[in-house]
Amino acid sequence: MTRHTIETRGDLRQAVAAGLVPYRSVQQEVRENLIGRLRKGSPLFPGIVGYDDTVIPQLVNALLSQHSFILLGLRGQAKTRLLRELATLLDDAIPVMPGCEINDDPLAPICASCRARIAAEGDATPIGWLERDARYVEKLATPDVTIADMVGDIDPIKAARAGLQLSSELTMHYGLLPRANRCIFAINELPDLSGKIQVGLFNILQEGDVQIKGYPVRLPLDVLMAFTANPEDYTARGKIITPLKDRIGSEIRTHYPTGRGLAMSITAQEAWVRRDGHAPDVEIPSFVAEVIEEIAFQARQDRRVDKRSGVSQRLPISVMENVVSNAERRALVCQEGVAVARVTDIYAASPSITGKFELEYEGELKGAETVARDLIRAAVATVADGYLSHLDARRVIEWFDLGGTLQLSDAMPARDVVACARDVQGLIELTAEAGVPADAPEPLLAAGVDFVLEGLCATRKLSRSDERGFHATEPTPRRPARQESPMDDHAPTGGKKKYYN
Repeated sequence: MTRHTIETRGDLRQAVAAGLVPYRSVQQEVRENLIGRLRKGSPLFPGIVGYDDTVIPQLVNALLSQHSFILLGLRGQAKTRLLRELATLLDDAIPVMPGCEINDDPLAPICASCRARIAAEGDATPIGWLERDARYVEKLATPDVTIADMVGDIDPIKAARAGLQLSSELTMHYGLLPRANRCIFAINELPDLSGKIQVGLFNILQEGDVQIKGYPVRLPLDVLMAFTANPEDYTARGKIITPLKDRIGSEIRTHYPTGRGLAMSITAQEAWVRRDGHAPDVEIPSFVAEVIEEIAFQARQDRRVDKRSGVSQRLPISVMENVVSNAERRALVCQEGVAVARVTDIYAASPSITGKFELEYEGELKGAETVARDLIRAAVATVADGYLSHLDARRVIEWFDLGGTLQLSDAMPARDVVACARDVQGLIELTAEAGVPADAPEPLLAAGVDFVLEGLCATRKLSRSDERGFHATEPTPRRPARQESPMDDHAPTGGKKKYYN
């Protein structure tokens, strides 16, 4: 007997008795399927990176304990994605009463209309099947959510049409939580729910009943409840009521990637880098990818950025996509076959940075764009230190000390960047020592030259000013360096960049 041959309540009863269809609660179902994966050594939550030794073991313990749980963490820590992965631990499909709003169990209905139907039709009652994907229900908590939205309300029109008393269970209009019966029900940002909604939740968690318009309604729901919250909100007095907090079985803390390598793996997995066939091929040098990730690490420790809000992992993902787009635009305009990302493309991608963090008062005074440029410069300095600190850059620095200048822009073709770089004594050799061979293709060599120069500037061995609106189309001859301040933090990106001593 298979799912396709089980069409009535009687067929289902026989299948359950023969052990062909498992009969269990949602929490038992998740627990048993999880045990099966652990025994096989199968991946538990594919796509979740960096939590194997921290968050995942705690989550597994909570599921094995059949706990409701809450994920506490700042934004961009994969909390919602982790909750959605729970649906993979459900069965392919479960039997339900067809047309029932709360996915009632044909063998143990809790809905008054389903009980009445089964009393009339008996084992000949037809059944339906609810697929796995429909068994994950998610709600973003907002202050305007009502108890009617979450639990339900009395429908006077339904009562009038059927000639029923308002106190009758048949007059109830079910909310989101009853409709998640026999499912996983996730609430994002739990503390944003009003107090009376939280009371309704903990009453269902503990007692299985609620009161709607003063009428007691018994709802022994079968549901696995999971929540997310910001730690700052969750621990603040008045944000979440203590009885609900007490009834959540496990409290699991999430975190940002602990290292640049893990962060790069996440960005490589999530960022839209491989574009369609109409665009040039894309190549991202490792030093560019490292700088992009380092921006987020620098922001998380910068005193001008609000630590309570956090810096989402979506920041490097968005920056990576913008960097690729800038490289793609340059390759199209310059008719290059390969779009190789450069460090200067990261400066051009600053619009994807400024909206990804909240600023403290000091940061507000300077402005988001200035903070973003400072973060990029600090990230370049950190990464360049690993690539260049052991190298001898004296020949390059001496060339600039003797009055040499070099003007580049993020829109300059690779052949022109390389031609300019060959005029600088020792620059191509230094680029090769940093990991880009001198015989590499011009787009990659240009990216290496750009990284070396940006690295020397970020580590204060060279200085740079940005000249707005002046774009080069061919290599620029040397000219005496201008005497001006070493850094112009307020100059816009995308213009010609001049490096000087």
